[in-house]
Amino acid sequence: METVEQLVSFLHIQVQLSGGAPWGFTLKGGLEHGEPLIITKIEDGGKVALCEKLKVGDELININGSALYGSRQEALILIKGSYRILKLAVRR
Repeated sequence: METVEQLVSFLHIQVQLSGGAPWGFTLKGGLEHGEPLIITKIEDGGKVALCEKLKVGDELININGSALYGSRQEALILIKGSYRILKLAVRR
């Protein structure tokens, strides 16, 4: 019989963006809405699109080395506080 770990496998992806905002993506969800933080839009030509690693539907789990606890407001504060470099980790 398979374990839960064998049935559910996630791909973790890390990216580092540079150059400052705008970063070129939109988030939805968070604890406020009872949902995970999900990338819902990637702007054509934006920094996230140019890195070619993230996709719509990826769950944001870490920003600049800080684990997220699910609050969209927390994520926005960390993103807006990233002036030159933004490091993201997502789960797919």
